[in-house]
Amino acid sequence: MNQIFRSVKNYFSLVRFSHTVFAMPFALIGFTLAVSEENQDFSLRLLFLIILCMIFARNAAMGFNRISDRRYDKLNQRTKDREIPSGLVSTKAASIFVIVNSVLFIITTGFINKLTLLLSPVALFIILGYSLSKRYTSLSHFILGLGLSLAPVGAYISVTGVFELLPVIYSLIVMTWVSGFDIIYSLQDDDFDRSNQLYSIPAVAGRRRAIFISLAVHILTIILVITAGYLGEEGFVYWIGAVIFSVLLIYQHLIVKHGDLSRVTIAFGTTNGVASILFALFVILNLILKHQ
Repeated sequence: MNQIFRSVKNYFSLVRFSHTVFAMPFALIGFTLAVSEENQDFSLRLLFLIILCMIFARNAAMGFNRISDRRYDKLNQRTKDREIPSGLVSTKAASIFVIVNSVLFIITTGFINKLTLLLSPVALFIILGYSLSKRYTSLSHFILGLGLSLAPVGAYISVTGVFELLPVIYSLIVMTWVSGFDIIYSLQDDDFDRSNQLYSIPAVAGRRRAIFISLAVHILTIILVITAGYLGEEGFVYWIGAVIFSVLLIYQHLIVKHGDLSRVTIAFGTTNGVASILFALFVILNLILKHQ
């Protein structure tokens, strides 16, 4: 039993399951937005399938990321103790884990509707492709953002079977928000990336410019949050969440300096995790009150 517990714990650590708080709340926004539409009913079954899709897709993406980065993780002092380079999870076992989760993701989309099934290989291509992008372009941060941005629009079309502008705006919020904080996270490895011919904005542009670019991207995020509020004609509750989310975005830029990266982990994990959860709570509550 202890061995099973340790194995499960290792896989949870491999995929950083706690980081699900970044995209999952926005998937719930997309779902709530969809069931708030006329002629759409709440379905617990459908919500369960969407959550499963999120888990399977993220497991596949993170597992593939750890496999593709294992050589670099072993060389990097910050990452050398991760599960694959440290031997806690073998490359073979991680590969099986990725394949199983990818297949389960595609199968689960088939139980939702035809459009989600048809789009599932495209979604997998994007979320898996991110792991290789850092070898070719410093825009890899935005490819990561694109992958996570599929959450709200994917949940929306799971319910409605169609694309609409407002869920796409929420996806753009996720894309810019994630891209911005991933630039901050990458500050820790700028020297390593340069010495190993890996591309990132901090490695290419330097820390000071990278922080400025991240701030500019997050200002765009705030503009998109305001746009979503106006397009959706949202109420007071939404705007409370929008203000909190925006303040937390700016806060991380106040605690991370190019010469002091001691609070990068707080900015990356804690601040953005709290921002995502609180924003989703206020948006969903607003939608519920709006359609009562």
